Amino acid sequence: MLKHTLRAAAVLALVAAVAAPAAASTPVPPETPAPPGSAAASLQGTARLGYPVAEEEVRVSVDAHAAYGPGSFPVRSWGTFRISHVVDGRDHWGDFEVDCLTTGGPTATVTGRLVRTSPGHVWRTELEPHTRMGVSFHVPPGGTARVGLSGATAKGEPLLTRCMAPAADMEVVDGRYSLRAAR
Repeated sequence: MLKHTLRAAAVLALVAAVAAPAAASTPVPPETPAPPGSAAASLQGTARLGYPVAEEEVRVSVDAHAAYGPGSFPVRSWGTFRISHVVDGRDHWGDFEVDCLTTGGPTATVTGRLVRTSPGHVWRTELEPHTRMGVSFHVPPGGTARVGLSGATAKGEPLLTRCMAPAADMEVVDGRYSLRAAR
């Protein structure tokens, strides 16, 4: 009974967080150390992407971390990312709580659940609460970075799978990312 009550309270708190207006900046939780004997990975930075509509601006900010044990999937991931899309001078953004960071060489995939949006954002009505989205990154040493965005699944459709995102196809035109792969 207590387990069900606590779960219901947690769900209500998360729904309230999505519905409540949020500050313009995303608080970054304190860094959580990796468990002893595990490898650590991180991806941090902010960049504007080469978006095909010149009058609009898309930015992705990320502060993601993961701890790895044996195998290729993390045993724990944490952090935040924000997807921002400026249309007609208005910034439409969504904040996500990281549930997976995978890395390999100069690439990384981050997925997370939507926890906050800008006031009046269409995601508040068009998406299920806590929809998962994915972002992929290609961060070559000395080269141009690229980012790929999954988009969100419509109401009633299955959620994007944890740790999955599309190919990094949009070029970074301003800003940078720093990637530390686990292995």
